[in-house]
Amino acid sequence: MKFVRTPVRLSYRPFAVQKEEASLCIWTDLMISNGIPLVTEPSSAESPKATDEPWTVRRVLEWTTSHLKKHGSDTPRLDAEILLSHARGCQRIQLYTQFNEPLNDEVRGMMRELVQRRIKAEPVAYLVGVREFFSLSFRVTRDVLIPRPDTETLVMNVLDRIKGLAAPQVLDLCTGSGCVAVAVAKNAKAAKVTATDISPAAIAIAHENVARHDLADRVEILESDLFTKIPQGATFDVIAGNPPYIPTAEIDLLEAEVSQHEPRLALDGGADGLSLLRRIIQSAPQYAAPQGMLLLEFTPEQADSLKTMLIEHGGYDEITICKDLAHRPRVLRARFRSVGSPH
Repeated sequence: MKFVRTPVRLSYRPFAVQKEEASLCIWTDLMISNGIPLVTEPSSAESPKATDEPWTVRRVLEWTTSHLKKHGSDTPRLDAEILLSHARGCQRIQLYTQFNEPLNDEVRGMMRELVQRRIKAEPVAYLVGVREFFSLSFRVTRDVLIPRPDTETLVMNVLDRIKGLAAPQVLDLCTGSGCVAVAVAKNAKAAKVTATDISPAAIAIAHENVARHDLADRVEILESDLFTKIPQGATFDVIAGNPPYIPTAEIDLLEAEVSQHEPRLALDGGADGLSLLRRIIQSAPQYAAPQGMLLLEFTPEQADSLKTMLIEHGGYDEITICKDLAHRPRVLRARFRSVGSPH
């Protein structure tokens, strides 16, 4: 997890780390308010060898935090809390209400295995099998990209566009875990969402997440290469997507968490990173409802190329680049040009 940052087009962690550190502050406040001693790291490089002192929740958290920090984790305390709460089958807050409780051999063994995998840069989300996105919990495996806070910008733009529509129809391309489709449907009770992905394994995870949030009546999942399985004549008020957008040659230069563990199919955007984005821009207008809108996530360096692509296509108006919460260009927003409107 000591990841070398290279000058590539994808940077997942900075805002995600800020958000996770803010979450950690909540737990710190809870500890103080409940009179629990605030311990950040052990004072020495203790190793998990046999001693007379029992391995309590507190001691394991201290040792794991130090160990993960030594191996390069950006958020060692947060990682330790998530892994230990997973091993114990409890909520994170319970770690602090049961701070001095000894761990049994089964929990210690599971924790040891999780930590060993984490120091090899395996993402915490894959280790525990869940990830929070838009304040919702999602099942994730190595078959799907881990949902990022950056993508919440895409969801917010979709919700903004369909606000006030009586029965909005939304198409979510390259759905992966289904996080965008589910977040939209959960927050827009009148919306119906169709979500597509080319990966059968990702489709299975998306189905799980739709069922997890009781949305099978309003979210349809299709195994499809972009628009290929969309029924003839279907139109959508919003066509959205977070397609692969990393240039092929740059994938191996990404942080180890991404390059070694996340699905290449969900990352690889072709030679220039624009292959899928280009296909979507070309085909989307034929599936657009009147006054429909296109919303696509991209990496900041692609903003100018995408705007040029839309202008040259001729089928789009009101082209806007929306920034994420870290103030970086993140989402392309454009209205489909009405048939017969002047170019």
